[in-house]
Amino acid sequence: MNGKVYLVGAGPGDGGLMTLKGKTLISKADVIVYDRLVGPEIMEMIPADAEKIDVGKNAGNHPVPQHEINQILLDQAKAGKVVVRLKGGDPFVFGRGGEELELLEENGIDFEVVPGITSSIAAAAYGGIPVTHRDFCSSLHIITGHAKAGAELKIDFDALVRLKGTLVFMMSVSTVDRIADGLIKAGMDSEMPAAIVERGTMPGQRTFTAPLSQICEVVRENNVKSPAVILVGKVCSLSDKFDWFDKKPLLGKRVVVTQPAARNSKLANGLRQLGAEVIMYPCIETTPIRPLDVPEIYEEPDTRGKAFDTFVFTSAEGVRSYCEWLLEEGLDMRALAGISIACIGSATAAALRDYGLTADFIPSVYSGEALGKEMIESGFVDKDSRVLLLRTTAASHDVTDALSRAYIPFTDYPVYETHLIDQPPLEEMGPVDFLTFTSRSCVEGFIKSQGSADAAAGSTADGAAPRFDGVPALCIGERTAEAAAEHGFKITVSDEATIDSMLAKVIDM
Repeated sequence: MNGKVYLVGAGPGDGGLMTLKGKTLISKADVIVYDRLVGPEIMEMIPADAEKIDVGKNAGNHPVPQHEINQILLDQAKAGKVVVRLKGGDPFVFGRGGEELELLEENGIDFEVVPGITSSIAAAAYGGIPVTHRDFCSSLHIITGHAKAGAELKIDFDALVRLKGTLVFMMSVSTVDRIADGLIKAGMDSEMPAAIVERGTMPGQRTFTAPLSQICEVVRENNVKSPAVILVGKVCSLSDKFDWFDKKPLLGKRVVVTQPAARNSKLANGLRQLGAEVIMYPCIETTPIRPLDVPEIYEEPDTRGKAFDTFVFTSAEGVRSYCEWLLEEGLDMRALAGISIACIGSATAAALRDYGLTADFIPSVYSGEALGKEMIESGFVDKDSRVLLLRTTAASHDVTDALSRAYIPFTDYPVYETHLIDQPPLEEMGPVDFLTFTSRSCVEGFIKSQGSADAAAGSTADGAAPRFDGVPALCIGERTAEAAAEHGFKITVSDEATIDSMLAKVIDM
């Protein structure tokens, strides 16, 4: 039985501009066939078990010819797979989407088309240019400035000048001289405002404006590369006034996010909203322990005498692992009725709320030491308490040491494991402005991943692990900061142990 092909527009690059339908189809696809204009945020949406086929496609360089791409789609569909053909922008706006459907239609393959936001409009908007404005123009025209190899541009410049609308030229960096010359020769004012937006909607976006007669010189002087769109029209004069994108506080910054890939969305997305280019560099991964033989909550089911009266969670992952196990066992949160719950900080408390639970105790400072000390000093736990700690296999001893010193009985039970991930040395990622660490494990994983990459920041004289003297690092709490400081990082610590607090702090770095 044949599969199905979805021709999906990935938009101009910003992951937030991907349509909901497109994102849903990506999550369900067996095969993703993609090209270079698909942004990294969107690539991160692809499930790990999906097959990815890179068909390249760069201006003037097609590693996989179009006819071979068409055949790939047909072969994968004939193999009974759900195929998403992921194309930058909109598949029908100079995206050759129609060509890719022809072979499918000829062979009776079922397909659907999911439009995407075209860069011809999105790049202009991110450059502060409204493509229509009733005070300046009444029409919009999208033209390709690219032609088949060896062919002349087939553009009716006279007609475009007579229309007096906004002109958007796509795939035109290499032909900008001919475009400007053609428009001026057809009678357009050489002082007509023009603009070029390079890498529109992406962190590396650059916007340049100039009179039409000078736009070619601007492109050369600034070494503008594809992908870029060229705009010509009076609306381009509004760019400086409406340019909201260049005002983002982290624009031009490259930031490394080291937390587990499965939990990176809020931090990574927040940094992107501030304009940063985010480099996903997960250094640890967490996996729930299954089967989970958690000690029975109740000693005697008939009398419902509780074996534990207090649960302690030291991470959001511990909450998720335990609560998901309850659900897997056919239970729900009613199993915790009458049990007091303590957690290490606001992020862990937020994870509890996701399951309909409210923390009864949160320490004033995000640390295991403060958690143990303040639970005892406040009377939240005492010698008659029966405490169950639900955490990782590699947990610190801060909480347990405090409980032991106060002679408070407890059971320390691991519900998930933390594994370090090998990553390429940091210098292979190119220059970065700062790193983010959301746990001590992330620091340890990062240092381990560097191996003997002394070039990243030098190493100690005795050949110990490389040190990163002076490299800025934003840390979520004091223990994380202490671990990073051991390796020479220039530390900034968020005021609170939350992602929101990290994002607020990063503005001052």
